[in-house]
Amino acid sequence: MKPAPFEYAAPRDLDEALDLLAEHGDDARVLAGGQSLVRMMNARQVSPAVVVDINRVRGLDSLGVTSDNGSSTLRLGATVRQRTSELSGEVAAHAPLLAEAGAQVAHAPVRARGTVVGSVAFADPSAELPAALLALDGLVKVRSRAAERTVAADDFFTGPFRTSLAPDEMVVGVEVPLTPGRTGSAFVELTRRQGDLPVCGAAAVVGVGDDGRVAQARVALCGADQRPVRATAVEAAVVGADGPAAFTEAAARAADGLEPIPSCHGSADFRRHLARVLTARALRTAFARATSPKETTDAR
Repeated sequence: MKPAPFEYAAPRDLDEALDLLAEHGDDARVLAGGQSLVRMMNARQVSPAVVVDINRVRGLDSLGVTSDNGSSTLRLGATVRQRTSELSGEVAAHAPLLAEAGAQVAHAPVRARGTVVGSVAFADPSAELPAALLALDGLVKVRSRAAERTVAADDFFTGPFRTSLAPDEMVVGVEVPLTPGRTGSAFVELTRRQGDLPVCGAAAVVGVGDDGRVAQARVALCGADQRPVRATAVEAAVVGADGPAAFTEAAARAADGLEPIPSCHGSADFRRHLARVLTARALRTAFARATSPKETTDAR
């Protein structure tokens, strides 16, 4: 199929793009990589009256460390490609989980066009990058013609393919705190075929104290609920752990409160089972990387 007729706009600056969203509201869709939007338009699952192509907007392709009020974060603009993030030395140094999760998205040609922010804004509950952003305690930078705001990733995702964005708003970037020393991370997933969306995935960030025990942890899941979610019960249970046995015990709580969307690729019970298994695997690998900087274990 082909998309329904639509108007195409290619603004050169952010104000012009925001003016278009303010004018057209729910009738407009933002185009960055287009890996999801174009497919859905061709299938007539969505039929926007106006497509706002932001690829020519200056400054949205920035990637780097920024400092504000004494704190530093890694920021990725709305048109930074997934492949760029995956191969970036700054991402590898300051947010390796983002690079590891990004490398598992679809295939390289898709990542060469798809954007990190586009995946976040699309909010597929099975997608890797929203879960990675959650585990990294990330922030979503949102702009409209009238205002700008910063939304915690945990508050941004509201349901399957739903976010807290208003019709006249767009995501202009995401930010994550720089990963501190003695911290390891891992992203693991199960897919039916390489390049498919995961049936379930787990992202873990583990910080280790001077005593060699887990001082803090963040765990996020994809494909396990109506949206990407934090496994807060696991996070609480894993603090103080010092080895694999404790991680397995803590990960048994990964399925607490989950309401997976069943499909032909996996029942709700199977996804809950995977949440427990993959969380334990992610925690073990993240802990190993935190305690041994040269750890190269393949978490998959």
